[in-house]
Amino acid sequence: MNLNRIVVIADWLIDFWWAELVISHLLEAFPEADIYTSVCFMDHPMLEWRNVYTSWLQKVPFFNRRHKLAGILRPFAFRSFDLSEYDIIISSSSAEAKNAGFSKRGKNTKHICYCHTPIRYYWSHYSEYRNMMEFGFLNPLARFVLDHLINWLRKLDYEAAQKVDFFVANSENTRERIEKYYDRESEVIYPGVAIKNIEDSEIHSGWQEGYHISVGRCIPYKKFDLLVDAFNQNGKRLILCTATDTPLFRELKEKSKTNIEWKFRVSNEEKDTLMQWAKAFLFPPLEDFGLVPIEAMAMGTPVIAYGEWWALETVVDGETGTFFSPQTPEALNITIEKFEAMTFDREIIRNHAKNFGKEVFQKKILELIKKI
Repeated sequence: MNLNRIVVIADWLIDFWWAELVISHLLEAFPEADIYTSVCFMDHPMLEWRNVYTSWLQKVPFFNRRHKLAGILRPFAFRSFDLSEYDIIISSSSAEAKNAGFSKRGKNTKHICYCHTPIRYYWSHYSEYRNMMEFGFLNPLARFVLDHLINWLRKLDYEAAQKVDFFVANSENTRERIEKYYDRESEVIYPGVAIKNIEDSEIHSGWQEGYHISVGRCIPYKKFDLLVDAFNQNGKRLILCTATDTPLFRELKEKSKTNIEWKFRVSNEEKDTLMQWAKAFLFPPLEDFGLVPIEAMAMGTPVIAYGEWWALETVVDGETGTFFSPQTPEALNITIEKFEAMTFDREIIRNHAKNFGKEVFQKKILELIKKI
């Protein structure tokens, strides 16, 4: 297999979050692979010594740094690439990267789409996104435009899905929605966390620091508002780590009582330490797949998650964490009280997390390519 003829396609490269972590693991597996993306404004070690190619969208002022507004343009940006020199295209996509299937490519080139989700704001979460836009006084105009374009945007996305040769889903839930929205079958390969975070960490017994923690982007569907409401009620100590300075972040920080501590843009080392010493990692959103709770379990920390979708595939109730439902502050507080009467073996939690190591992910991706 000639690994020099593999290309990795990313939706965009702006900030390093969990989708970008998957990209980094793909690039480790294929050290000679080139990268194509709609725009790139990220300085990260995974891009060093790489050929990184951006689309014409990179040169479009205003839209090039506002990916939520650029969704109308991005399908055509990806379709404009010339990928004819590659044998394998791997698109890592929760948005429009799958449109690379329309690009110029060789007769025998195969396109694998590692799908994090069918585009949430077109399909499964359209109503939620429509009602919780973040464009300020432009929200009414944005809703008007979206309402009139949504059928066309869904048509573009569906057409792009038909140009994919092999779909890989990041969870069983995503597999079901690929079938529902795209009429396509897929194989499930879970994303992974770095094994070193499991092997190198020291196990702590007990819950010395007496706090709960959550880490993520402060955007509506991540449900930090639910956590703030719950801990404003229960008075327990909560640490919230985020790197997104959004209007919601500022609103919730102002709303938070003194038992809630916000940490902005912590280092990976501090994040790991905070998760390692926490009572529990809290994960309230309805998510396709959550890598950061896997990282918490890799530290030996149990997870309290909303009991739907990915959580049912990765958290073992009573062994590596527990669930709350419905998705309300009251239900979370009831579960926290039950949780604090439970006991967990941190070594068992850490061993479970090894099933989601990045090496497992990379091995299965390589096996898929060999099969193709």
